[in-house]
Amino acid sequence: MHRAGLQRSLGFWPAASVVVGTVIGSGIFLVPSDMITAVGSPSMVFAVWIFGGILSLFGALSYAELSAALPGAGGEYVYLNAAYGPLFGFIYGWTQTWVAKSASIATLATGFYRYLADFFPGLDGVLFTAALPIGPRGGAFEVRYGQVFSIALILFLSAVNYLGVRLGGRIQVALTALKIALIAGVVAVAVLAGNGHLSNFQTAMPAHPGGVTGFFAALVAALWAYDGWNNAGMLGSEIERPERNLPRALILGTISVIVIYLLTNLAYFYVLSGPEVGASARVAADVMRRAAGSTGSSVVSIAAMLSIFAALNGSILSGSRVPYAMARHGYFFASIARVHPRFHTPGPSILLLGAWSSLLLLSGQYRELYTLVIFPSWILYGMTAAAVIVLRRKRPEMPRPYRVWGYPVVPIAFVLVSLVLLYSTLLASPRESGIGLALILMGLPFYFHWKRAGTRQHSGDASLAARHQQDDQN
Repeated sequence: MHRAGLQRSLGFWPAASVVVGTVIGSGIFLVPSDMITAVGSPSMVFAVWIFGGILSLFGALSYAELSAALPGAGGEYVYLNAAYGPLFGFIYGWTQTWVAKSASIATLATGFYRYLADFFPGLDGVLFTAALPIGPRGGAFEVRYGQVFSIALILFLSAVNYLGVRLGGRIQVALTALKIALIAGVVAVAVLAGNGHLSNFQTAMPAHPGGVTGFFAALVAALWAYDGWNNAGMLGSEIERPERNLPRALILGTISVIVIYLLTNLAYFYVLSGPEVGASARVAADVMRRAAGSTGSSVVSIAAMLSIFAALNGSILSGSRVPYAMARHGYFFASIARVHPRFHTPGPSILLLGAWSSLLLLSGQYRELYTLVIFPSWILYGMTAAAVIVLRRKRPEMPRPYRVWGYPVVPIAFVLVSLVLLYSTLLASPRESGIGLALILMGLPFYFHWKRAGTRQHSGDASLAARHQQDDQN
């Protein structure tokens, strides 16, 4: 079982579907209300969407060069490892495995059941309560029927992806295509129903923070909706012709998301005024309710569930490659490096991510954890974009099938905006940012333990990480 390896079974469309499918989750159905509350007017909301889209595209362009040159399992883990050494690769992988990706999966699964509860209200019922102060905000520990359903959903998709990357890729393509079709239908109905007014684009919120503070508050919401464009790189060892397909998937997938988001917001503000969008808890549902009645609202719930389902499948498919890559390089539990001899998938890694995500979901603490790692995660995102410049100087001889357009302006711009976001986040949430950093640094003892163990086991040989990284790229 140890000798089996990953296979290149995914072409361009599955790779692009991972980008589009994992980016478009529940955010587009929810965050416009937060954004207009922060910036005050529809025109500023569009400005934030465009700015956030360009920033994400700059990130995708930078990652495209890295993914084409270093197409190994784990994405950023590989890039950071090559540019700065194994410590920063480990910090990224540790963060993704235990907090960022697992908390994201728990959030998506919970969002799915809450939309499903619109049709089956019993899912919100409490299955049992334990008199222990370990629930959200120190309350009693409650388990709802919907949580059990969400865990079953995570485990089901984990099993699907365990059975083969080609199967998981085909499901991702089908789900993403259906998702886009449903969102296009929502936009078409909203625009053609005859209930919209162009004057809505001139309306504004009566009170809002505005200025730089409001802009960056809205940008954080937009970037949350754009998050996930980098996931295709995590499948670098399983993409066919990665030097061509990975850059195309990253760039074209990100551009597609930008277009979809702008068209969707055009429909929202055509039907609802700025204050109505700001007061809406579920913008898309309220738009369709006005355009097509209660049936339209139900269609939005179905579209949201399908969107979340695709994002959940893509997150499990891509995220499970990170702990696998760490284990292959000797910086994680050795059993997680195993590949199934028949299905050619990192089975133990998939099961670990699914099980841990389920535990986070059951605990109810995933939202808090996800908030805590926003600050350290953006440090690593910025460092990854900067790795384009570092590697051009450190390893100029390395083949680069794709070179980032606009170098060095594009990666530098991404890094600079990342720094501004980090500064803004630190000012707004110093406690959460500090706890997040401490949470990540808790992994350092494990890093040094695995490093010492690897040094003792492989002294006198070439680096285990280097050998496995080469295996992953071939």
